[in-house]
Formats: sequence, structure tokens, C-alpha cells
Amino acid sequence: MIRLGLLGGSFDPVHVAHLTLARCALEQLALEEVWLVPAATAPHKRSRRQASIEHRIAMLELAVADQPGLSVSRIEADAGGVTYTANTLRRLRRDQPERELFFLVGADMLHDLPNWREPEEICRLATICAVRRPGSGEPDFHVLRGLAPPGRIERFRRHQVEMPPMDVSSTGARKRAAEGRDLEGLTPPPVARYIARHGLYRDASRDGWEDG
Repeated sequence: MIRLGLLGGSFDPVHVAHLTLARCALEQLALEEVWLVPAATAPHKRSRRQASIEHRIAMLELAVADQPGLSVSRIEADAGGVTYTANTLRRLRRDQPERELFFLVGADMLHDLPNWREPEEICRLATICAVRRPGSGEPDFHVLRGLAPPGRIERFRRHQVEMPPMDVSSTGARKRAAEGRDLEGLTPPPVARYIARHGLYRDASRDGWEDG
């Protein structure tokens, strides 16, 4: 089985912490690949403005061009509209049964996973890998009781990813872009040049570009 990590998100824009997280997962979980999976429209961000999916994919392609083992997947972008993790995992298991799926999720988001659509299916189809920062404490896997058998939850507990502390966010990148400031240290240089060339986020300080 090919061990495939999946990192979903808006990537609006992709930043250096996204890439660090993906590389930490690649190494610590002994994955063959990590796919960055941009959502056309994330369920919890339907009311927030976003750069177009094609802009976000173009930035991701630039970001991973020199990152062995990292790739960009269009599976949710091509599906269009609001996408749900359970549906994406089902499609991957159907179309690529030779891949063992590892779903990367922030440890701080783990507590909300039971509120996602079909959380039992997510736990069945992929190994849930909580990503934590040093000193953040043990993620609360008890929230998954009732969604997966105890042995599977213990497997999730064994597949955690630890990454260094990084004070970087897409919100901060959009704000600096809106102010015409340098994005050094926030996004890879090719992504920063793409943002400048296309004038992305120039109005990010106005209403509609909330946190994300």
C-alpha cells in the first residue's frame, strides 16, 4: 500500500507553515506522498470571500515545485461547490484502492471533528493524524469515542505529527498583501511574486476577508 497523506484547506494563500506541516508529516509518518487538497468552497467558509480556486491552485503548484514528495490535488476543486471530507475520502478509496490514506488535521481542530459531516466515515476511511506544536499537550482523542473502535482510536493516537512553532497564517499574509508589504517569511518567494503580479488581496482589509 502506498502511504498517502492528505492536507486539506483553503490555502488562501498557501504559506510556509502549510509546507512545514506537510514535510513533518512526510518524514514522521514515513509517507510516500502528501497531497495538498484545496477546497473549492469549504463548508465553514461559505460566507468568506476567497481568491479563485484557480489562483489558489496556481500558488500551491508554485509552492511545491521544489518540494519532493509534495503534490497538489484537484479532487475537490474539480468537484466544485461545497466539498466534504467524507466524500473526498470515499472517492479516493474507490479510485485509488492501492493507497492507504492518512488525514492530517490540526490538534486544535480534533475536538470539532465529531461535528463534521459523516465523522464515522472519516474515521473508517483514513487514519486521523493530529498535528501538534511543541508544548501543546496531548490531543483529546476521547472526543472520537463512539465514532471508531478503541483499537482504531489508539492507532490515531500513535500517528501524531509534531511541528515547530510558527506564527504564520493566511490571514496575516492577506493583510500584508493588502498593505503592499513584503511577504518574506510568510509565503514562498514564487507565491509572493504571483500575489503581487495578479494583485491578489489588495482589498483584504475590507469586510468579507475574515480569518482563514
